[in-house]
Amino acid sequence: MRKYITGVQQIGIGVSNLNEAWKWYRQNFSMDIKVFEDESVAELMLPHTNGETKKRHAVLALNVQGGGGFEVWQHTERTPKAPDFEISIGDYGIFAAKLKTNDIGATYNFYKEKDINILCDITKDPSGNEHFFIKDPYGNIFQIVNEPVFFTQNKPFNGGAYGVIIGVSNIEKSLMVYKDILEYDEIVYDKEGHFKDLEILPGGKNKFRRVLLKHSKPRQGGFSKMLGPSQIELVKLIDGNPRNIYENRIWGDLGFIHLCFDIVGMDYLRDECKEKGYPFTVDSAESFDMGEAAGHFSYIQDPDGTLIEFVETHRIPIIKKIGWYLNLKKRNPLKPLPDFMLKSLRFNRVKDK
Repeated sequence: MRKYITGVQQIGIGVSNLNEAWKWYRQNFSMDIKVFEDESVAELMLPHTNGETKKRHAVLALNVQGGGGFEVWQHTERTPKAPDFEISIGDYGIFAAKLKTNDIGATYNFYKEKDINILCDITKDPSGNEHFFIKDPYGNIFQIVNEPVFFTQNKPFNGGAYGVIIGVSNIEKSLMVYKDILEYDEIVYDKEGHFKDLEILPGGKNKFRRVLLKHSKPRQGGFSKMLGPSQIELVKLIDGNPRNIYENRIWGDLGFIHLCFDIVGMDYLRDECKEKGYPFTVDSAESFDMGEAAGHFSYIQDPDGTLIEFVETHRIPIIKKIGWYLNLKKRNPLKPLPDFMLKSLRFNRVKDK
């Protein structure tokens, strides 16, 4: 056996008011399936919290139509710190989260009717795929990307997380993580220049090298059908002076704090990451409870310090009201969960009045 990447499990988002932010993500991104909610001390994250334990409140939420979720995360014993400069595309770290849609026109109109801060009209990336950018009330930028693969189909609006745009200092060095370890082995495009579809973004009129990556083979694992395909775009600023998005800040402060993958084979992954020069900075070593869910988690850093989390899921609630919890340690980890079981997660949706 080896390690397997099941898909993007979630994107971590640091906020100053979890209840307010999650409500906004429920109402506008349909991130309303609550997988877990937990208030505790992040005891294992010392390498990324200046060596101090930090209390936090976190919720993991999914979209019923599939894709990755959001881990909405709030420090509860300190005021989460914002960057002291305007984050520009090409700065090192996660600049934007990608959300997928299979009807980009309807999604654009939906957001327009809801008076969401749409940054640009529908445009095309260098491969010709349509997308547009929006900004949430907390300053986070999301790229809405045309992608036909959905787990379920309700309204023609967005599905879940589809990947990220990450600023890097060296494309080739970063590929060791994103192509070799995370297995985004297909280059959709590798272009250098000025890009019209980025001009509306902070710093978007600069010169960049852009490399869009996807995985050529379907992901494997219990949640692979629901999480679906994903992509990562690496962006290197050519004619400027990029900064680290989290300089002088810690994990959990405001913004996109990490990119998390659901995986199978943590022990094999640990050896691979160490061999390739990216050893685990955090390793829970065994099952770790997160409220209603449990699993083994770890972190690595890419060459510029961006945090990548891995979770090997051990237990999740399917229908909490009747006490139906799934123990994944008792089943073939590579066999996709039945559709009816994954669709039953909808009974954990949080509905706003």
